[in-house]
Amino acid sequence: MSEFVWKLPSRGDGRRARPDLRGRGGFGPATPPTPATDLRPGRFGPFDELAQIVDAAELNGFDGVLAPYDPLGEESWIVAGAALRATRYARVTVEFQPAFGTPVYAAKLSATLQRHSRGRLDWRLAVDTDPGEATTRGDRVEGEDRYRRAAEFLTVARGVWNENEVGAAGFAGTGFEYAGQYYDVVDGGFRGILSGLPFPTVHLSGTSAAALRLSAEHGDVHVFGEEPDGISRATAELRERADAAGRRVRVALELPIIARETEDEAWARVHRQWAELGRPESAAEHALGDGRWAGFAALGYDRPIGLVGSYEQVARQLSVYEIAGVGTFVLSGHPHIEEIHRAGEHLLFLADPAGRTLTTAQELTA
Repeated sequence: MSEFVWKLPSRGDGRRARPDLRGRGGFGPATPPTPATDLRPGRFGPFDELAQIVDAAELNGFDGVLAPYDPLGEESWIVAGAALRATRYARVTVEFQPAFGTPVYAAKLSATLQRHSRGRLDWRLAVDTDPGEATTRGDRVEGEDRYRRAAEFLTVARGVWNENEVGAAGFAGTGFEYAGQYYDVVDGGFRGILSGLPFPTVHLSGTSAAALRLSAEHGDVHVFGEEPDGISRATAELRERADAAGRRVRVALELPIIARETEDEAWARVHRQWAELGRPESAAEHALGDGRWAGFAALGYDRPIGLVGSYEQVARQLSVYEIAGVGTFVLSGHPHIEEIHRAGEHLLFLADPAGRTLTTAQELTA
């Protein structure tokens, strides 16, 4: 059964192609008042729109949401905590940079969130971020050293967490010791109510040798972005590395989508947004076949390649990915409230043959 996760916006939202023109959520230009606007101060804040997206994810059958790391956007830990509070079943993935704090602090923070959400928190580490952004944060670790630090981060976090085994006295013991290049821990471990909780599922990403090695040795899920020639080579290397480490790492794929009742309607949406950008080339020049389109980065998405087409066409391509080994799909689309409802109402029951459809992946790809 496939898992479907919706990626939350971090800098507001809206219908415009240019991110700086999207006014929802307090980012971008102010939204002009309309006859339906509530002008009373404090009645509608920037988190109200995020709350609607989180609610829509759970109501429409998504398995979870992702609060992305964005140094210029909303803080992902705060967004994730609010999403956990607002949901009952959905898993919430918080993406963060390992330099944000010590692994012991991240583990303690997560233990409290796990306790309050009945174990629904996941982690996604943003390891290889922009060097300029890292400098503004005061982070001097560069290159592959970031992956070495991330490996120590996860080793320490799991180490203090695994001391959470509750003994006869009713509380966990301490005693985790670690001396590394980046972190030192003496007599680590949690006690009492912070013990005995499930460790967050760890999501990692990247296609470099260092990134794949980190996932093979420490990750639970590896998130890929679609490439012009596909992801089969990278996923094969990941499996080889994981097998050598005696581990199994699940594969996820992050995809922006534009799906409508018909293929023409989906492409009409693409062409309207493309025209707003005023680019010299046509949107069709970025088509890769099989509904894959490589123009999403121009529309402000983090991933350049996504899917465009009818609901049936997009579901068919998702089924192809599923048969190739992808178990989790991280979808996105703006404006988020409208697009997540479209995906939930029209796409998920076609795309997930095990849990939400009346057909099978084999039938969709026949």
